[in-house]
Amino acid sequence: MPNTPPHNVPERFLNRELSWLAFNRRVVEEAEDSRHPLLERVRFLSIAAANLDEFFTVRVASLHAQEAGGSGPGDDGLTPARQLAAIRQEAPGLFAVQQNAWRVLRQEMADHRIPLLKTCELDASDLAHLEEHFMTEIYPLLTPVAVDPAHPFPFVANGHLALALLLHDPRMNKDIHAMVVMPRGVPRFLRLPRPDGEAGFVMLERTVQHFLPNLFPGFTVRESGFFRVLRDSEIDVQDDIQDQDNEDLTQSFERALRRRARGRVVLLTVNASMPEPLRGFLIERLDAAHEDVLLQHGLQGLADARQLIVADERPDLVFRPHQPHSNAVIQGFTQDAFATLRQGDLLLHHPYESFDLVINFLRQAAEDPFVLSIRQTLYRTGDDSPVVQALIAAAQNGKSVTAMVELKARFDEEANIHWARSLENAGVQVVYGFVSMKTHAKITLVVRREEGLLRSYAHFGTGNYHIGTARSYADLSFLTCDPELMADAMQMFNYMTGTAIPQPLRKASLAPLTLRTRLVELIEAEAQAARAGQPCGIWAKMNALVDPDIIDCLYRASQAGVPIELMIRGLCCLRPGVPGLSPTIRVSSMVGRFLEHSRILAFGHGHALPSPHALVFLSSADWMQRNFDRRVETLIPITHPDLHQRILREILTANLRDQRQTWLLHADGGYRKQAREGFCAHAHFLTGGGDATTD
Repeated sequence: MPNTPPHNVPERFLNRELSWLAFNRRVVEEAEDSRHPLLERVRFLSIAAANLDEFFTVRVASLHAQEAGGSGPGDDGLTPARQLAAIRQEAPGLFAVQQNAWRVLRQEMADHRIPLLKTCELDASDLAHLEEHFMTEIYPLLTPVAVDPAHPFPFVANGHLALALLLHDPRMNKDIHAMVVMPRGVPRFLRLPRPDGEAGFVMLERTVQHFLPNLFPGFTVRESGFFRVLRDSEIDVQDDIQDQDNEDLTQSFERALRRRARGRVVLLTVNASMPEPLRGFLIERLDAAHEDVLLQHGLQGLADARQLIVADERPDLVFRPHQPHSNAVIQGFTQDAFATLRQGDLLLHHPYESFDLVINFLRQAAEDPFVLSIRQTLYRTGDDSPVVQALIAAAQNGKSVTAMVELKARFDEEANIHWARSLENAGVQVVYGFVSMKTHAKITLVVRREEGLLRSYAHFGTGNYHIGTARSYADLSFLTCDPELMADAMQMFNYMTGTAIPQPLRKASLAPLTLRTRLVELIEAEAQAARAGQPCGIWAKMNALVDPDIIDCLYRASQAGVPIELMIRGLCCLRPGVPGLSPTIRVSSMVGRFLEHSRILAFGHGHALPSPHALVFLSSADWMQRNFDRRVETLIPITHPDLHQRILREILTANLRDQRQTWLLHADGGYRKQAREGFCAHAHFLTGGGDATTD
């Protein structure tokens, strides 16, 4: 056990960046877990690789900006420079672990007749097919560039792969540098016609390398190597907006997206076999720092491995598809959502209960002649969004439709701009919320005329209105027509569209106005109960715990004796189980088949958990400074007795009982796997769930 960090020094916090790297290591471990089907392990590895790319383009880029701006130490006492140094020490090991996992998976895929072949392993028939494919589908998209004063070094976009060359020109009897950037819109892995249903692939870059004589006829290759760049992907539009007061916000974002495309290089990965002179040439031309160069053994851009998941052809190598649960209430909701909600609130646990039910609710609202208006927040929606289509249909049917589109949803900015324009063209009133804040709340508000009066219905979600992620993210949807929550939802939308500070809400809490204060009140009430010798407890489930003030508040509650269970899937800056600081806090992280994305809170309220007297909430917010202070987020109480107990005794209890997918955080910042066997929460939910306290 490490020395107890004093309460007034930064060592009481774990570093958020190193905590994130530890989380991604847990994802890689899922790729190494032979209990998962083979192609699902490939999927886990591709997710981990994509996560690590984003970490560099966003978090590491931000640290570079902080260092350049002279920022001081963070809450954990580390300056940006020290954090970058720590990342440079930790990240290569994580890259190496990913490559080791890839080598194992590649061999296992070959054993299961999904080989990734080298060009030297192909027979004459395969080579003939590959050459024809290269000449017709790839060659026309390639631009070989000889780098000299007349041919500048080509631009390599974020995440793209390129081939660097040192060629000898026999005509001029001199060496020249050359480049070939792998083309966009071409699969990374090229399918070969193989016998007996075998799925054989060849890498795009190796194909281009094999046919280099077609690109540089007569030249001799002296040196070569592949490289990949990751660029700063942060976006800042505030200066643009201040300079262009009357400009549409979408235009400012489009200009910022063009700048992002050419952001500075934050990581340059090169083949370990690339000769040092050629590597030095790249570093100079890309203006990359030597400390931001990573030599890689293996496949660069591992996120592309998801293209090898031939699930339709090999259902034996993926998770068995699950059938979403249904019951009489859900069937009634499917037929008439409004009549069902008038009978009582509804809770949906995705993906075990289909997100299509939420889409169906919107479609019913769009078609119902008694519905007068729909208001909706849109953060992430996907490329072909049925949510957006339902809103367009509603506007075309003459309803008043307002869409609060968040343009600052990272990496979904272009899609959201596209949808915003489609919505506007259909007659939807589109607003963009706040320039300085993201609107992260997930709310739909439907107003309907019934028997001469107006009645409202609402959906509050812990996840996004994204039909794709809803199939793999574990989230909760809460649907209700509770009059007090409807009044709160109305004020929330008026705040988002009109920016006027709302009157005190009746039941809900809203960031950045009251959510932080309400959360502190709830935690301190448990601490006060503990000091008075009363039963108490806190259960909290979320994706990230970073905010230092909330962590200190939890520390004080723990020191008062409150038993605290924190289910933090991703990064966590709190040190649990430290005597004198956090003795009663346990932190777990579940990583498994589904991504645990829901934010759920429970407070004993004078009783031990789980209790029918507890206070239970759903939220859109993780516990981070940005969520409390720079985002619009919701905290919604769940008071319906059946739903209240379902959340406590089924969902949260199952998460706490899980052994097979759960890691425990220790005071030194390390995570240890609970067990390889035992209770599995995801399996419990897939088989119908139920009261996990008696399972």
